[in-house]
Amino acid sequence: MGILPILEQTSWNVSFGGPGAGNGSLSSPWFSTHKIQLLGVLIAATSNFLISVSLNIQKCAHLRLACQTQPKPFYTSKLWWCGIALLGLGEVGNFTAYGFAPIAVVAPLGSVSVVGSTFISVLFLKKTMRAADILGGTLTVTGTCLLVTFAPNAPQELTARQVQNYLVSWPFLAYSISEIIIFCILLYFYKRKAVKHIVILLMMVALLASLTVITVKAAASMITLSAKGKMQLTYPVFYIMLVLMVTSCAFQVKFLNRAMHLYETTAVVPMNFVFFTTSAIVSGVIFYQEFQSAALLSVFMFLFGCLLSFLGVFVIARNKKDKHLQIPFIDCGHIPGQKLTGKIQPDSHSSCYGTLNNEDGSVKSQS
Repeated sequence: MGILPILEQTSWNVSFGGPGAGNGSLSSPWFSTHKIQLLGVLIAATSNFLISVSLNIQKCAHLRLACQTQPKPFYTSKLWWCGIALLGLGEVGNFTAYGFAPIAVVAPLGSVSVVGSTFISVLFLKKTMRAADILGGTLTVTGTCLLVTFAPNAPQELTARQVQNYLVSWPFLAYSISEIIIFCILLYFYKRKAVKHIVILLMMVALLASLTVITVKAAASMITLSAKGKMQLTYPVFYIMLVLMVTSCAFQVKFLNRAMHLYETTAVVPMNFVFFTTSAIVSGVIFYQEFQSAALLSVFMFLFGCLLSFLGVFVIARNKKDKHLQIPFIDCGHIPGQKLTGKIQPDSHSSCYGTLNNEDGSVKSQS
């Protein structure tokens, strides 16, 4: 038994993942400790990709219905229902992913939906691929790889008793009280002062989202353990989490729809992604103590990955608006008594809106 055979055996283990020191990537200690977490990452990424496909399918169905001579309700379209089915499947997948991976990993993977929607819209909606889309997609994918690689390896099997202990811990009580105070202040400005700024609306959405991800992870973890034979559904805390999850989701959707109604999608989507991801990570850190044993370098690289993802989403959404043809007149083809060539022309010398030219050459004012 010389030194050379030992070196050769060690080299084989390094290259092909044998049972020696320095295993390959598929049998390394990192993979062994993160394989459950990687399953959650895979489920979350696939689910967000399905959501992006579903949104484009629904948009395509709406466009097809709008082009018909006799428009039908959207719920009569099989294509629309296909999109709804994919959306439901994606949301169920996201819920499941919280049972296998930390909040700090699953929440930022929402960027997959943004990037996927950008590239899939080229196929479904025949949109043009921009250089900003490619750059933003590259930044987002790079950031996602970094945050997944340097994510905390927190234990994911959360029992009902652990969730109960987290609920009465001093860090979470202080965090929840501060959140309630901030939310009440924002709600006061929104209701009483009628301040409907996008930041106020999306901050309320983010505060509700932090409660949503906490309850979703708790419920998903307890359901996962129950499916493995460790029954957790008999504890009252499970149903408390379900009620909080449904309530926070309902109000979150309400305020998000209000923001979508008042502001452009290109402004709402990136800001909501940043606010939601930040609040989710903070809630995971405080409630589940996900970064408790993480190294400083890992925390820095994780935050750098989040920053790249945020930047990529902003680059994709920047100046992404539909260009409308600027027509200096209004077609009067559908006005009785007017030909298709009739136009309304602005009248700069009158307080009226414009004028209509009749067949006999006379001029009629339009108030």
